[in-house]
Amino acid sequence: MKELLEELARRLVDEPDAVSVEQFEEDDGTIVLELAVADDDYGKVIGRGGRTAHALRTVVKAAAVKENRRVLVDIVE
Repeated sequence: MKELLEELARRLVDEPDAVSVEQFEEDDGTIVLELAVADDDYGKVIGRGGRTAHALRTVVKAAAVKENRRVLVDIVE
């Protein structure tokens, strides 16, 4: 899931080398993925009205269902 989010984000932004994803696991087994991109690329990752961010979360959650896991995607600065 981490690799999926990283690849999708790299294809959206102008500076793919600045994309990083940190993965953490909470006590209840939930996986938290924190996505960070270059300052100029946050608008591309979030999208108009948050549509792109919502789509990214939907795709990653669909991948998590295959593994019977719960995942949260945070976009951090």
